[in-house]
Amino acid sequence: MKTYMVFDFGGTSIKYAVMDEEANKLANGKFPTPKEGLETFLKRLCTIVEEYSETYKLQGIALSSPGAVDIKTGVIGGASAIPYINEESLTDHLKKMSGLPVSVENDANCAALAEGWRGAAKDADYYICIVIGTGIGGSIVLNRSILRGASLHGGEFGYMIMGGENIEGKDPLQSTWSLSTSTNALVRAVERKKSLEIGSLDGEEVFRMAKAGDPIAQEMISQFYKKLAIGIYNLKYALDPQKILIGGGISKRREVIEGINQELALLKDNTSTLQIEVEACQFDNDANLIGALFHYLRTEWRK
Repeated sequence: MKTYMVFDFGGTSIKYAVMDEEANKLANGKFPTPKEGLETFLKRLCTIVEEYSETYKLQGIALSSPGAVDIKTGVIGGASAIPYINEESLTDHLKKMSGLPVSVENDANCAALAEGWRGAAKDADYYICIVIGTGIGGSIVLNRSILRGASLHGGEFGYMIMGGENIEGKDPLQSTWSLSTSTNALVRAVERKKSLEIGSLDGEEVFRMAKAGDPIAQEMISQFYKKLAIGIYNLKYALDPQKILIGGGISKRREVIEGINQELALLKDNTSTLQIEVEACQFDNDANLIGALFHYLRTEWRK
């Protein structure tokens, strides 16, 4: 049995697992993300690798990382929850320190790959994942490969200009899908409507308020579904994927998937005849680990 060390980097903590070729976890854990800098970060990773090398014959290391990942060079660009890893080749550093092959992929892309390998899109050749949270991100997957784009921005659906006022009250032309329709945008809209202090609510509280009959929360959630449906409608007609998956913490709420699908059904008419529906992503906490392993296993250039 071949085994692999897999890490999922986050701004608060780093999750890790020893996994076999079928993504079964043989061991796992997590530790706080080091704040000291890159050297401490790399040493901590290698300590974990060395510890498990005593029990398992590890074949390589797979990484899931925030930021704009260049999978060939291992360099992280763009904004990141762990700034000190940017502009460095993590794969080169870890390969030199551990003596093992190393691969790295963007965390959102890892989650999408996991769904195609073992999850909700395992029977689809062409699908997109839309991740809804503080902003809106996602991935486009064709034949189990990420469509990255010329500037590594493929799947950055949140930058689409949707019109309408965003959470910062800017001009409609500056209102992107992320700024107007993310979970964060929903929460801020309820706070503004109720004249509450910004930051006093979260998504869970907004949905609890709606369930309890709060008319403002209900109205804002209804608008939230409508704006999500419009963006999804546009993506369906622009990209025409086989499946559209919704990820992020909010996707675990059945009423969210149902609400989006109800609004999508209303957009169907004599001209727009496609039956457009979304599904929730299957994986949650382990998605990035599973996708990072899949990326490693299918990466021919790693050696």
